[in-house]
Amino acid sequence: MSTVTLPDPDRVVLARRNEVVKQLKKLAPQAVMIADLEGRRTFESDALAAYRRLPLAVVLPASTEEVSAILRFCNENHVKVVPRGAGTSLCGGATPLEDSIVLCLSRMNKILEIDAANRVARVEAGSTNISITQAASAQGFFYAPDPSSQVACTVGGNIATNSGGAHCLKYGVTVNNLLAVRMVMMDGEIVDFGGSHLDSPNYDFLPLITGSEGQLGVVTEASVRLLAAPEGARPVLIGFDSAQAAASCVAAIIASGIVPVAIEFMDRPAIHVCEHFVPAGYPLDAEAALIVEVEGSEDEIEYLLEKIEDIAQDYNPISTRRSQSAEESALIWKGRKAAFGAIGQVSDYMCMDGVIPLSALSAALEGVSQICRKYRFDVANIFHAGDGNLHPL
Repeated sequence: MSTVTLPDPDRVVLARRNEVVKQLKKLAPQAVMIADLEGRRTFESDALAAYRRLPLAVVLPASTEEVSAILRFCNENHVKVVPRGAGTSLCGGATPLEDSIVLCLSRMNKILEIDAANRVARVEAGSTNISITQAASAQGFFYAPDPSSQVACTVGGNIATNSGGAHCLKYGVTVNNLLAVRMVMMDGEIVDFGGSHLDSPNYDFLPLITGSEGQLGVVTEASVRLLAAPEGARPVLIGFDSAQAAASCVAAIIASGIVPVAIEFMDRPAIHVCEHFVPAGYPLDAEAALIVEVEGSEDEIEYLLEKIEDIAQDYNPISTRRSQSAEESALIWKGRKAAFGAIGQVSDYMCMDGVIPLSALSAALEGVSQICRKYRFDVANIFHAGDGNLHPL
């Protein structure tokens, strides 16, 4: 499947596996240690399952101090460390090597503080993405980045990969919503970066840390921005007779100056798989469909949806369906959020994840189709169209 070759393990470290596990248990007595064969198999890859290696051991620490002790020991004893959140990433960043330990932070999952007055949430890195909104919603706030895996993915993993999501078109990706981190350096030193306000007086290292996949250190806590929940939000589902027409419509919506909360693209294979998985009423006769969501007051929502539908008319839509209730909106989004799991039930797949200019979206989709026809690959396209984040599956 791939010509990528992972490096050979350090045989000296492999021979010391039992000793390494024994020492880590002493250093981090509250941590969960997984050293048996079957237990380690759970951690041999992230969601990019094309590349797999069985780690030396897996450690699930309970505190920043335990992370510090583990990293200090591994640094002094030349043992590689691969940080991991929930393993939902498609980038391979949590793929271990045979001479490495996996440092999984999923047990560090406390919501430490919801500061509504300053619109800040302070959380441990193993907290799930959606748990922040769940904790803040009673006070009228939410956390904006919303990857498709938000019910499972962790804040630490989001920081490691600079995760976005359907609503990043309006609210930005993780780096745009991150205020501070507590990070353990590779020698065990605990360092704080950022602050509780948007403009910290010190050097801003957060953009460097965000997206670094744990290569600079292990984030154990984070402070993130909370936003006021909108008065309302509703999507419109628009079907087209070609992927190119749908892609051109995306560019036209953005060029008009309207900033939807989200614009999601699904081609015919993705529509059919998702509809079978979650019957949401997707247009099965369409070659492509867009989910375009706007928010605001009811009058604002109606005005924006009407403008978007007017723009879509230039691209000859075959169907247009406005959501009429919160339940209908949730169902439309449920199908989209379940897409990767739905397609995984049909076939194993590789997922690409690139960003292209909106003006090139139509040509890129046609190019992907041509390549797949040439090499007899099936392909489904489902992605965040508003910012050109292409996901051929």
